[in-house]
Order: sequence, then C-alpha cells, then structure tokens
Amino acid sequence: MSLEREQSLEAALAKLERVHLASVRPTPLEALPRLSAALGGPPLYIKRDDLTGLAFGGNKTRMLEFSLADAKAQGAEVVVTGAAVQSNYCRQMAAACAKLGLELYLVVAPHREIDKHEVQGNAFLQRLFGAKVTVLEDHDRRRQGEALKAKAEELRQAGKKVYVPRQEETIDLDAIAYAEVALEIVRQCREQGIDPEYAYVSALDTTQAGLVMGFAYLRSPIQVRGISPFQGAPERTQNMARIANQAVRRLGIDLRLSERDFDNDDSWVGERYGIPSGEGIDTLHLVAKTEGILLDPVYTSKAMAALIAAIRQEALDKHSPVLFVHTGGAPALFGYTREVMGAG
Repeated sequence: MSLEREQSLEAALAKLERVHLASVRPTPLEALPRLSAALGGPPLYIKRDDLTGLAFGGNKTRMLEFSLADAKAQGAEVVVTGAAVQSNYCRQMAAACAKLGLELYLVVAPHREIDKHEVQGNAFLQRLFGAKVTVLEDHDRRRQGEALKAKAEELRQAGKKVYVPRQEETIDLDAIAYAEVALEIVRQCREQGIDPEYAYVSALDTTQAGLVMGFAYLRSPIQVRGISPFQGAPERTQNMARIANQAVRRLGIDLRLSERDFDNDDSWVGERYGIPSGEGIDTLHLVAKTEGILLDPVYTSKAMAALIAAIRQEALDKHSPVLFVHTGGAPALFGYTREVMGAG
C-alpha cells in the first residue's frame, strides 16, 4: 500500500506545472553522528534542503518551482513580494526571477536598526540578482501589506502584468512542494533502514502544511514538530490545515486534515521574530563545530535548539532516530555577524 501511495502522490505532483530551479533533488538525508554523540542522545538525521542549489539553496527554491510556474502561466512580467530585510524567501525569489527573466520588486521590513542601512547577507544578494528593493521604516506588518498592494497597483497602472505570490488562492502551491519532500524522506528512510518517529522543522505555515499532508497521505508514522519563528499567531495551525486541504484538492488525492494534525510550538522565538535567541546562537555554534553544517540565526537555529532541549530533557527515546529538516538560510549569517560571534 505504501508503494502504491508513493506512486500516486508522485503522479499527482507530476501533473502540475513547474519551472526547474533546484539543481539538487532529492536532497540528501544525512546522519549527524558527532552531534548525536555530543548530546548523548538519539541517532540524528538531517534532511539537507539547504542544498537545493539556487542562490545558496533553501526550502523556498522548491516552492518557487510551482508558484513561478503559475506566474509564467498567467503571463506575468513582474513579481511583487516582500518579507524581512534578511529574508531567505526574498533572496531565493530574486535569483529565481533573474533565472526566469522576471522583474522583481521587493518591499522589505527592518527588524533591527542596522537593517535600515546595512546591505549584507540576503539583503546584498537580493540586489545582486537585480531586485528593486524598498526598505520600510519599521516592521509593522499591516503597513507592509499596504505598501505591497500599492506597489503592485502602481505597476499595473503602468501597464505591467503583475504577479503577487502567496495569495489565498495560490498559497497551497508552496505546501505542495513540501509534500514532495515528505515523499523523498519516506523513500530515503526506507533505503537507509531507519524508522524515525519525529521530524523537527522551522515552520509557520506552508512547509509544515506540506510535510504533514505528505506523511499523512503516505501513511507514514513520522510526526512533524514545527517550531515557529513568530509569536502571536494563534491561528497558525488552523491556517496550516486550510492550506494543506487546499493542496489536497489541487492534487486530487483522498485526504482530509484538521488543525489537530499540526504540532507547532512558538516558545522558541526568543525576543521576537528577526532577533536571534541565546539558545539558537549556542546551537548554531554547536552544530557548526560538530558537523560543519551552518544553521541560520532566525529560523533553523531556533528549531534545532528545540530539538536539542527535548534530547537533554530526555523527552525523546535515545534509541529512536530523529529527523531535522534543514530549510536553509546560511546567507543570513553575514547579516548577523555581531550577534553570532558575540556569543562565540
């Protein structure tokens, strides 16, 4: 039955339009023996989606294969989007638009005073790829949303065909990319002879929605523990269920999920989004020095910190393998060198 479902999901994914952006697929699933030994904990494995290939890689590369295929299908000339100044999404979007010949306008929000004037890390790469970047005065999400709408309308009035990704009717395309990751993980675990119970991942919406959907459809026992990079989003599990079910309908597969299927913890954010946490920085150093793998200071380091805390608190079986899904973000390190090395 599992093999039949794998083939069914693969066939459903193959029917969707996509542009090819990732140079590595499937990404490796690797053991972390030195980190496991340092923690005295369970066997740890890492899904290396930091190695997808486009612009230093990351989870957004997979998502953009579907969302930008939709943009191309609609005849778009210009993409308008935005997030934080040090956004991994915006960095990969800039590279993808350059590769596909699309003009890109980014409206980004500073989360630190330095973000308003320093062009480093992802902020540097966005510009290097040719994005036209507007940096706002603060990180007020409502005002940022208004600024994005205004920019899109300005370009439409100028006669441009504009595409704004991650809208209500298209956000499931991002989740679908991570149903494909779930398929890769299931196959890789079988090949490596491991049977993990948990997969930890930094996630707020689409990444976890896709993983949970994929594992559920494949009837995998792997439980996803999402570690949110944001606080104050109580509706996030409800949103994940909605996005996942929307993706199910697009794929035409037989599945129904509820918010009870989603485990997402926002207690590891620290001060707030965009600001490294002490636990995250310590974890970032530990993983770098034991495995030679770079986490980022805002997302993956906090998620790995949650996993390490669970090991140290003996909340996980020491003999059962645990997965960590590495969603990328290393270029942001160059925008946070003071914070990272201050804790070194």
